Amino acid sequence: MSDSKPTAPTLEPAPLEPLHRETGGSTAAVRGRVEKTYKLYVGGQFPRTESGRSLPFPDPASGERPYANICRASRKDFRDAVVQARAAQAGWARRSAYNRAQILYRAAEMLEGRAAQFEEELRIEGLAAAEASAEVAAAVDRLVYYAGWADKVQQVFSSVNPVASSHFNFSILEPTGVVAAVAPDESRLLGLVSVLAPIVVGGNTVVALAGAHGPLSAITFGEVLHTSDLPGGVVNLLTGQREELLPHFASHRDVNALVLCGGDSDLRQKAEREAVDNLKRFVHHPERDWSNPELENPYLILETQEVKTTWHPIGS
Repeated sequence: MSDSKPTAPTLEPAPLEPLHRETGGSTAAVRGRVEKTYKLYVGGQFPRTESGRSLPFPDPASGERPYANICRASRKDFRDAVVQARAAQAGWARRSAYNRAQILYRAAEMLEGRAAQFEEELRIEGLAAAEASAEVAAAVDRLVYYAGWADKVQQVFSSVNPVASSHFNFSILEPTGVVAAVAPDESRLLGLVSVLAPIVVGGNTVVALAGAHGPLSAITFGEVLHTSDLPGGVVNLLTGQREELLPHFASHRDVNALVLCGGDSDLRQKAEREAVDNLKRFVHHPERDWSNPELENPYLILETQEVKTTWHPIGS
């Protein structure tokens, strides 16, 4: 009898697609590309979905192997994000308007500094090179625009009201609280920024679902926010399927407002009924061109603000 033991089979790793570098007129293979898993952005961290599910994002070159894996967020992920948003809301609302402006402006700086990466991801998501460059530039400008409104919206839209009695009567703006937002599918980075900026500049916190066509740039934008002094939990970004998550966005009773972009009429009507059932403010943006300058206006800030009226007696 032979004393030799059976040899375990050798597992060969799948070859990685090589990257190349120009070296003295020749092209030399350097290393394989690491396939990235784009995680969620919740509470200032980048967790994987608790469900362990993922959605493959196809490689635009081959269409076969996935370019990256996208987390498919679950109801539990959304509930965890709401907890983080609620914990951060009071502190964010207490920040001075000037400080909120500084943070948004810093996010614009960081986004501009990483423009090349965002342009590449937008091209992977289907935009032409010129379109990708224009979208990144417009997103930077939009952040700067809303940063400028941070310390002006209160004085522009508040008022001293005339009353018949011997009182001062003031109306001022206050944040709604925690806002759930579904970003537009027809726009990628710019649509997401256009929805998030007016929500957070007024002191709200937000849990947002990235558009189906732009999950890569959405989560990378979370990295920008993470390095912009934004407190953890103010902005929480999920990726996944709208049909699965929207009912939870609308029915969660610790969410104060729902901002829904696009969507078919049946889905929108169901979400609106759920929101009304628990007294949630409902805001709907139909499909639109988010590069339109008319969508850069302070009235979008007012959509997630409440008006508080205070009476104060005159005299002793």
